[in-house]
Amino acid sequence: MMKNNILLRDIMTRGVTSVPVDLTLGEVAKIMVNQNVSGVAVTDHNGEIMGFITEMDMLQVVVNKSLLDKTAEAIMTTSLQSISPSTDVKTAASVMLDADVHRLIILSEQGMGASDRPVGILCASDIIRQLTM
Repeated sequence: MMKNNILLRDIMTRGVTSVPVDLTLGEVAKIMVNQNVSGVAVTDHNGEIMGFITEMDMLQVVVNKSLLDKTAEAIMTTSLQSISPSTDVKTAASVMLDADVHRLIILSEQGMGASDRPVGILCASDIIRQLTM
């Protein structure tokens, strides 16, 4: 059974794949396939997260091929749910439920290097996996 005191830093996926905001969606698709990821963080020139693109977002490109030459900014989701790596799993699950999202971006904490940088991602499946441990 899942322990209540598990922190996100202990179960998050580290090394978020990110793309620059001005990268074309055709290039974003290639990165997602080559990195075998279901989503990428979109960052500005300082590395701060601006948005996120998921596989579901990329389906827009399948429907409208003219988007291939548009930049990541054209379809990125900007209303992101982010959380600290020192948050416990139960709190993260509540945030996901309240916001009706399947993933949370884990941002670096203040005082731990540059803040507001994606350092990890937490998917609902990461939390569910903890139920079996």
